[in-house]
Amino acid sequence: MKIEEIKIFLDEKVVLYNQPEFIVNDPISIPHLFSNKQDIEIAGFLTATIAWGRRDSILKSARKLMELLEETPSDFILHASEDEWERFNDFYYRTFSSVDCLYFLMALKRIYMDHGGLEELFVEGYRRGGVKNALSHFRDVFLSFDAPQRSAKHVANINKGASAKRLNMFLRWMVRSDGRGVDFGIWDRILPEDLFLPLDVHSGNIARRLNLLKRKQNDFKAVEEITSVLRHFDPKDPVKYDFALFGLGVNEAF
Repeated sequence: MKIEEIKIFLDEKVVLYNQPEFIVNDPISIPHLFSNKQDIEIAGFLTATIAWGRRDSILKSARKLMELLEETPSDFILHASEDEWERFNDFYYRTFSSVDCLYFLMALKRIYMDHGGLEELFVEGYRRGGVKNALSHFRDVFLSFDAPQRSAKHVANINKGASAKRLNMFLRWMVRSDGRGVDFGIWDRILPEDLFLPLDVHSGNIARRLNLLKRKQNDFKAVEEITSVLRHFDPKDPVKYDFALFGLGVNEAF
C-alpha cells in the first residue's frame, strides 16, 4: 500500500477500535471503574504497571489489587493504618512481587503527599523537556524513596533504551480526550501531540508489516521512529493509532 492508503486504512481501524465495547477486556477497563480523578490516576498507574502477559490475567490481578485497596485507591493509600498495609504481603503478579507492590503504594503516597500527585510530577518533567524528560523525571522521583533494587525494573528507564510501553500507555489514558469514552483526558497540561506510541510486540509487528517502522528492536529509538511517522498522519493526536495497530495485531492477526 502507498503511504496515503495506509493512513486511510489506519484511520478506519481507529474508528473501529476506539470504542467502549472494545475496552471491556482491556486493562483500561480498571480505571473506568472509578469517577474520582485521583482514583482514576492511581488505578490506571497500578494497572498499567502490571500490564504485560495475558490480558485476562492482568485484569484478574488488577481487580484483586483494587479489592485490597477497598475500591478507594486514593483514600486507602493516603489514610490506611500500618496494620492494613499487611494485606498486600501476599499480592503478586508474575515478577511484580509483594515487595514491589508495597513499595509502589508507599511511593504513590509520598508523591501525593509531597509532590502534588502523579499529574504534577509528570507535568514538572514535561515542562522541562517534553514527554521524554517527563518519563525520566518520573522514574527518578518514583525510585527516590529508598526503593528496593528489584523494584527498579518495574519502572521503565528510557535512558537505557526501554520502550516505556506501560508508562506511555498510562499517559495516553490520562492525556488523550476525544469524547469516545475510552481515554480519560483528565490531564490537560500535557499535549496529546507530544505523546509517544505505547509500542509493544503487537503494534511493533503491525507497524513493520506496513513498512512504518524499520528498526527491529522494540526500544525507545523504535518508539521515536514510529511516533514520528504517526505524527505525519495526525500531528495533533499521533497516538490515536495505537488503537489501530494494537487492534490489527490482537483482534485481526493482521
